[in-house]
Amino acid sequence: MMILHGAAIGTVNGSAAEVQKILYQQNHHMLIAQALTMKLLHKMVADAKIGPAPNISYVYPKTCKPEDILAMQNFSAIRNWLYLDMAVYGRYNTVAWNFMEKTGITPTIEAGDMEALKDAKPDFIAFNYYATATVADGSAIFEDDESGDQQISIGMKGFYAGSKNEHLQKTQFGWEVDPEGFRITLREIYDRYHLPLIVTENGLGAYDEVNENGEIIDDYRIEYLQKHIMQAKLAIDDGVELLGYCPWSAIDLISTHQGFVKRYGFIYVNRTEDDLKDMKRLKKKSFYWYKKVIASNGEDLTNNK
Repeated sequence: MMILHGAAIGTVNGSAAEVQKILYQQNHHMLIAQALTMKLLHKMVADAKIGPAPNISYVYPKTCKPEDILAMQNFSAIRNWLYLDMAVYGRYNTVAWNFMEKTGITPTIEAGDMEALKDAKPDFIAFNYYATATVADGSAIFEDDESGDQQISIGMKGFYAGSKNEHLQKTQFGWEVDPEGFRITLREIYDRYHLPLIVTENGLGAYDEVNENGEIIDDYRIEYLQKHIMQAKLAIDDGVELLGYCPWSAIDLISTHQGFVKRYGFIYVNRTEDDLKDMKRLKKKSFYWYKKVIASNGEDLTNNK
């Protein structure tokens, strides 16, 4: 759950302002549906547990300049707290609402909407994490760019400008890799909302290849997951109540932005973007590694290369 760039996901057409207004209106309806669902489940099953599941990325300022700090706060509100403040507190985040007002994209709020949103009481927060984001002062942006994807920040004039983080490595698809940022994100969410957390997605998309022996040796995926699980353990030591961790994903599937060439799974599917081939399933090296991780309840993270 988050507002993606309209051009990137191909759901709406029009000017940037028109696209954003439609997306934020759709998001308002989605948040109401989420609130009503949480309330209904609690009514139907007294001891049921339910919560939101947005994509969350901690946001760094590019430098310690006050303008960059403000940009970080702006993007954090738009990128993260808009969705969680609504789910937990039943209200729009102040900075995010100010952004929508200044850009003319506030959603139409009907009678009863806010009352419905305030009635939802989540039992936990689930979230997807892939990487952090870094932003700088947005006053220098001349044209807004809506061609990014969920992990690549572009910018919004007057609010923030997406920036690279020279301290982080990148995946083959340009996403920054930040295991320590995972710990930071866990701590930030837990400190803001004081609800148990569940990680619903965390993984590495890559160009996996089958070698001459019919194997997929994806040590890079194992290393990525090793580091993130270790940081999750440290977050628990910090006092974060983490109920569960779910890697993404069990099997190769279609990526929102890069199609089938970007593989996430522990299990390889023998097909290409345009050719289904025989759809044979092949267990990658990471499959056997994660099987061991599960059996040891996360204690054994070693990789025998």
